[in-house]
Amino acid sequence: MAWRMPRNLGQVRRLAVPIIVSNITTPLIGIVDTAVIGHLTSPHYLAAVAIGGLIFSFVFWSFGFLRQGTTGPVAQAHGRGDGVEIRAILARALALAVLIGLAVIALQDPVKAVALKLIGAPVDVTEQAGLYVGIRIWAAPGALMQYALMGWLVGMHDTRSLMWVQILVNGLNIVLDLLFVLGFGWGVAGVAAATLIAELGGAVFALYLVGRKLRGVPGVWSWRSLRDWAAMKRLTVINSDIMIRSLCLQAVFFIFTARAAQYGDVVLAANAVLMNFLTVAAFALDGFAHAAEALVGKSVGSRDRAAFQEAVFGSTVLAGAVAVIITAIYAVFGPVMIFALTSLEEVRRTALSFLPWLIAMPVISVWGYQMDGVYFGATATREVRNMMILCFAVFLAAVWLFQPGLGNHGLWLALAVLNAARAASLICLLAKLRDRCTNPPAHRA
Repeated sequence: MAWRMPRNLGQVRRLAVPIIVSNITTPLIGIVDTAVIGHLTSPHYLAAVAIGGLIFSFVFWSFGFLRQGTTGPVAQAHGRGDGVEIRAILARALALAVLIGLAVIALQDPVKAVALKLIGAPVDVTEQAGLYVGIRIWAAPGALMQYALMGWLVGMHDTRSLMWVQILVNGLNIVLDLLFVLGFGWGVAGVAAATLIAELGGAVFALYLVGRKLRGVPGVWSWRSLRDWAAMKRLTVINSDIMIRSLCLQAVFFIFTARAAQYGDVVLAANAVLMNFLTVAAFALDGFAHAAEALVGKSVGSRDRAAFQEAVFGSTVLAGAVAVIITAIYAVFGPVMIFALTSLEEVRRTALSFLPWLIAMPVISVWGYQMDGVYFGATATREVRNMMILCFAVFLAAVWLFQPGLGNHGLWLALAVLNAARAASLICLLAKLRDRCTNPPAHRA
């Protein structure tokens, strides 16, 4: 099929840039944590924070549908001028976020025990990671509320507020990290406490901004609309698909870290340093995936095949160009960035040995990110779910094949294989998706 370069590349940039700025601020929390803790006397502190962060990434992003499943419905209600439904979606998402957050707190002991046992890190690392988890777990309701609130703001096209929330969270985290760790000497506990306060503060600030935004939205709160079972059923299907996909993706990084733990805390710490930069690249490139999501969704709604092709091709070309730039930056400045995050010589040397994988990963991964955006925009969540399950199996096979002979290099290779498989599997279905979503409905007599 012929893919057309869009005439509105400026619109792609305008959609992507605010989201990129907002997204990049998110992994800065992990970078600040790593930079502060990475200058302490032993690598086991850095490894503990990496494991604790991984556990929360797995738990929290398993419920990422609170954000991804909120944006689309809010945007559609906003386009219809349906202020009642805008409020109903917000209330449903916030109620679900609070309930899940409280459940996470209630189940903290088994979650922590199972996660730490599965990772199987050294005893000193496990003890510090358990301390981190026990403190940060209390942020669960606030962190999940943030997901819902962020999704709502994006759906209302208020990306500026989204940026301000992320700037507050990261600014507060940086200040408290420095105060608690370098000032008070609290170590891992200080990092966890800083993140806890920052996440709760971000939720409060986001609630304030959403409340202010609602004052300009016509409509009222309606209990009847809140109990729209058909709407909730539709959202449940979408959210369950997204959750299964997210669980598979988080399981990949969990297995990656658990397997790396076999090689000791130095390798764990080195991987943690590199993963921070990998996360920055992923969040930056996700801006174009979100742009694709918005443009593809609009083209599907209007059944406009040309606009669909322009949205896919144009956003992907720009994303690819940015991926090349990120790869070049990592190739040139990678050693400097590693040295900035840790002063431990053994960790520095180990991270440098695996740096080529970080350099290659943006240009390998970007296509999978873009395809996720395209399929989410078309609300084809079933395909994303099914292909992620298939790719998870491919990752497990790659780990089984490559790790025994290549060690930690084999784990990075398996991660690269996964990302390539994500892109290839969804690209293979793209023509069918286009035809299904852009062909006019069949006329019925």
